[in-house]
Amino acid sequence: STQSTWGHLLSVYFFSVMYNFKRLPVVPNAKHFVDIVMSRTQRKTPTVVHKGYKITRIRRFYMRKVKFTQSTIHDRITEILQTFPKLEDIHPFYSDLINILYDKDHYKVALGQLNIVRKKVDQISADYVKFLKFADSLYQCKQLKRAAMGRMATCLKKLTGALGYLEQVRQHLSRLPSIDPNTRTLLITGFPNVGKSSFINKVTRADVEVQPYAFTTKSLFVGHTDYNYVRWQVIDTPGILDHPLEERNTIEMQAVNALVHLRACVLYFMDLSGQCGYSIDQQISLFKNISPLFVGKPLVIVINKTDLVKLEDCNSEVQSQIKSMIDECPGSDIVQISTLNDEGVVDLKTKACEKLLNSRIEEKEKHRKYESIKNRIYVSEPKKRDDSDRSPFIPESVLQAKALGKFPMNDEARKALKDQKKHAEMMYDISDPNSLQNVDLRAKWDLANPEWKYDVVPEIFEGKNIADWIDPDIDDRLRELEEEEVERLKQEELEQANRKEVFQVSAISKQAVKNIKEKIKIKRAINQVNKGNTTHTAVTKLANERAHSRVGRSKRARSTSAAEKVEEITSAVRSASLSRARSHTPNPKNSARGLSNMQEFEKVRALESLANRRRRKEARKGEGDHHVPDFKPKHLFTSGWGIGKRPRR
Repeated sequence: STQSTWGHLLSVYFFSVMYNFKRLPVVPNAKHFVDIVMSRTQRKTPTVVHKGYKITRIRRFYMRKVKFTQSTIHDRITEILQTFPKLEDIHPFYSDLINILYDKDHYKVALGQLNIVRKKVDQISADYVKFLKFADSLYQCKQLKRAAMGRMATCLKKLTGALGYLEQVRQHLSRLPSIDPNTRTLLITGFPNVGKSSFINKVTRADVEVQPYAFTTKSLFVGHTDYNYVRWQVIDTPGILDHPLEERNTIEMQAVNALVHLRACVLYFMDLSGQCGYSIDQQISLFKNISPLFVGKPLVIVINKTDLVKLEDCNSEVQSQIKSMIDECPGSDIVQISTLNDEGVVDLKTKACEKLLNSRIEEKEKHRKYESIKNRIYVSEPKKRDDSDRSPFIPESVLQAKALGKFPMNDEARKALKDQKKHAEMMYDISDPNSLQNVDLRAKWDLANPEWKYDVVPEIFEGKNIADWIDPDIDDRLRELEEEEVERLKQEELEQANRKEVFQVSAISKQAVKNIKEKIKIKRAINQVNKGNTTHTAVTKLANERAHSRVGRSKRARSTSAAEKVEEITSAVRSASLSRARSHTPNPKNSARGLSNMQEFEKVRALESLANRRRRKEARKGEGDHHVPDFKPKHLFTSGWGIGKRPRR
């Protein structure tokens, strides 16, 4: 119960805040539902039971299957009931929208049928578990299990219509735009084909289809735009015709539902050119018909298609009628735009957003919480005490510097610096690299006397010739020094590479290394002989003798190469193995080695089999083995031919 309560609260929060119907789970049809439940029961529960088991074990086996089937059906139906929106818990806008699109009564009946079936399945499971507790045999338990699962499947098959309807509702809900009823919203309404979709395409990234015929927009479309660093929601509604509410169809009722429930700034579009197919009188009549829906909401009357006809071009009667519309709705404004050449589109967006912001602030000020918060806030506003002149204090040093012109950052100095930068930019052309030669670089020289900027550099300074301090070949000499340094570095690298450490090895050390290598080769050959599971024949003894008899041999025998010794040993082993393969036969009584006679051997085998009986039994298949062997494969026991119909090869 606690889990279901939390699930209900989460679903309420999810649908009252997020309104993301794309996360609704897929609703399977009745046949698929039964297949899912039965397959899951087969995979997740044991599948093998024998009549030799105790009756309590057999009862538990079948009771587990019945309970698991019931819990699977219960969980799947509960998931559908909790994730689908409850009309009493969601915003009235979505509640009425579901009523318009799918019929609220039909929707509730479908969910109610699922709830009834869930209770029936729980009751069937409880009844048959009681019956299974008193079953006397495996056959009786099996039949009760079949009856229970059959009744559950029958209950699911009765949901064919409800499941199909809910799947269609889910698919349609997932295609609805995500509309937040509580955020800042601009709502576009009016007759069909007056330019509503063109406007939303201009101010948002939405891509609503625009065609030169009525009712191109058949549902609500949402776009988003930014104003004053805040995200705004723009909703395009289908066109509304001027007739009574009872005669409006589903498409028109979606627009009426948005006008009723959404707190938005309403943009009522009008077309004075008559290209929409409806006269000005009809548009004014529709405005008066739905004007009760505009109460308490900021309103902007939009005159569209001003590239064809403007309000000033109309006769006085039309202008007076439109002004009467403004009088009926105090606080409304008129804006003229043209979505063809973007004239007035940005101004309309700005005015609508400002009107909605001011309206929301006024509503908050009317709330009783506003006064309590206002009383706790104090804004300090300084007032003038007297008529005394309190000018800003400027240090004397700064005043003197300004008088002498040493303080450059006054207004005149800033202006001069700005003109100087502008002059430099004019002198330099980015597209012409040679234009840098024309830049006056001396203009920014900071000298004691500004008149010295353009003087010619002297040849004699303080009694010395300036040319004497300049070497005409300095670049060549610098290049020669760099090349010489590179050559020296290369020479040092070569000397370090050729410098190798040479170690002198004595003749005694070389002979010791050679002897060690021979020992290793002989030992490896002996190990290969022993690994062959051979007995210590004369060949093996000969190899051992040759391996250990080098101490007493002469210097000439020591000079015998290790390769010759290894070759002798391997040839002897090869000949011995061939002869043994011809003469040696395996002993059939090797497994009875250590026993006096065959009777003792048979007794040992019987005791071994008895000891392994429990281990062999545990290794066999049990209840949890889900593999069901097929003792009669179809490809071997079925054929299109009958017995004796035609000859076979």
